[in-house]
Amino acid sequence: MKVKVHWIIDGIAEIDASDLADAEAIVDQHLNAIIVKNPELTEKLGAKSIQGKAYLPGSQENSSRNNDGTAN
Repeated sequence: MKVKVHWIIDGIAEIDASDLADAEAIVDQHLNAIIVKNPELTEKLGAKSIQGKAYLPGSQENSSRNNDGTAN
């Protein structure tokens, strides 16, 4: 029986970079190197795309913390 599996890999990398575009380029280089070294990702597991967006850490990342830094 053929069964399709939709899979997602989610992650957040902390990158030292001069700006957002540079951070995206650094991550892109790392991910492309992984794909080249692991063709199973595309050939066997059907990976079609990798998507990401750089952002500056802000209050939304800390929304689960109180003003004093302790967890809710």
